[in-house]
Amino acid sequence: MSERGSVGVAVGGAVLIGALTALQARINGTLGAEIGDGIVAAAISFSSGLLILIALSALLPQGRRGVARLVHGIRSRSIPAWMVLGGLAGAFTVASQGLTVATIGVALFTVGFVAGQTTGGLVLDRVGHGPAGVVPVTVRRVVGALLAIAGVVVCLSGDALGGVPPWMLIVPAVAGAGVAWQQGTNGRLRVRVDSPLTATLVNFIGGTVVLLVAAVVHVASVAVPRGVPTEPWLYLGGAIGVVYIFLSAVVVKRTGVLLLGLGSVVGLLTTSVLLDALWPAPAAPATAVALLAAGVAIAGVAVAAVPWRRRRA
Repeated sequence: MSERGSVGVAVGGAVLIGALTALQARINGTLGAEIGDGIVAAAISFSSGLLILIALSALLPQGRRGVARLVHGIRSRSIPAWMVLGGLAGAFTVASQGLTVATIGVALFTVGFVAGQTTGGLVLDRVGHGPAGVVPVTVRRVVGALLAIAGVVVCLSGDALGGVPPWMLIVPAVAGAGVAWQQGTNGRLRVRVDSPLTATLVNFIGGTVVLLVAAVVHVASVAVPRGVPTEPWLYLGGAIGVVYIFLSAVVVKRTGVLLLGLGSVVGLLTTSVLLDALWPAPAAPATAVALLAAGVAIAGVAVAAVPWRRRRA
């Protein structure tokens, strides 16, 4: 496959990552609303994903080899401590889904999330945080990022924000910036352990520990959740998280942090439009507004991903 073709496939994977993120946000948000505690819902989601990864890592030879490299790297200090902390950003993202999506909808959650992810991707690529090293901040990448931000700003038109607490947009923005850092960190860890499965496992271990502690403290200080829902689909958030974090660890090496973020914007917005149209939330924007936002963001990804040809003299 040609260089351009492989980048195209990688961008397609980035779009899928965004679609899965939107689906996970809706599931976790609904679970949080059902039990009346977004933090407990996040802990349930991450714990289920961790169980899946432990089983896969034990059963698959690639998983066992990756864990062995991870342990050796930590003992020899060739893998620095910060490289195993990507799960903290994932934990915060899942918690923010459980706390906000049931109220503001997936599309409005995406507004803040994408703004943080796009800005974070530009900065992290410039400093060389991802496995691809320093990725130049070219004109087309800046234009693409600005178009992506413009697309999500469109969602702010009309009365969509009426009565929505400001923190419900601030928290997703912080989560988006954290995910940009997480994607670059996971990509570098994946290179060190030569296993995207192990890089994903590390994320879920860290995230699950943090969320379980937070859930225990929150329940002890506030109240016991209302109850445990019986619908099986409400517990698929962890499995979906396993898939998209695994994909991001593979794709980021080819795309860089920013292009991965821009591709996921397309998946996030288009899927969130569909979810909010079929399953509206109280503060979700109108379908026409969300469609316009998705179109502008898609144009931004095209500008950033497709090289501009120069005329020959």
